[in-house]
Amino acid sequence: MQNDRTVHEPRPAATILLLRDEPEFQVLMVKRHQQIDFASGALVFPGGKLHEGDADPAWAQHCSGWTQFDEVQRTLRIAAIREVFEEAGILLAHHRDGRLFEDSCKPEVRSAVDRGDLAFLDVARDLDVQLRLDALSIFARWITPPIMPKRFDTFFYVVHAPANQVAACDGHETVDAEWIAPQQVLRLAESGERTVIFPTRMNVQLLAEARDAADCLRRAQGRPLVTVLPRLEERNGQRVLVIPDNAGYGPVVEVVG
Repeated sequence: MQNDRTVHEPRPAATILLLRDEPEFQVLMVKRHQQIDFASGALVFPGGKLHEGDADPAWAQHCSGWTQFDEVQRTLRIAAIREVFEEAGILLAHHRDGRLFEDSCKPEVRSAVDRGDLAFLDVARDLDVQLRLDALSIFARWITPPIMPKRFDTFFYVVHAPANQVAACDGHETVDAEWIAPQQVLRLAESGERTVIFPTRMNVQLLAEARDAADCLRRAQGRPLVTVLPRLEERNGQRVLVIPDNAGYGPVVEVVG
């Protein structure tokens, strides 16, 4: 029997780090459902792959910062905002007069968008709001190694969370949503109390270097973007993943398995 050495092309994806400073510096994370085929049961940032509707040109009338970005970045940012809406019920948008959208969206609306029965664009139209594309700052970009059967090319974005919206899991892809300090995530991963996959853990570690949300945003905006494609090597009889030293994470060697 021959080994299947097919290299799968990574699918574009977007993930979002929602930050707040009260009661302490925290990030919103969700727990993946145990029956999801990717990162099941893991603690992750809200996010997922792009949907066809994320590239609808009609979004031009319902997004702030539209002309600041190319088509790729527009689509990724719309996808990131849609994913946090579906998975945590938070809508990163503002009204036409500039006021932040701070209402709670009906769970049935979120579910309809998640199922594909309702276009996310129609949600923005009905609420007469604009998505805050220009509020998102790029935090990182990771591409799943070629050795993996399911691959993603994921942009991580960071943004201040709206103060008056309440995060709640969708009960479908995610079974829990919680605000948690980055250092606490690292402690839970180290102790084995929570599953935190390698890319998530590395970005939580980078997040933990900041003092607060504003400091995190300054660091992200000032840091050169280095695409991270982990490379598989064998060292001292062990298979390990290594990432570029200049990506901002320092020297990283992750034992596989």
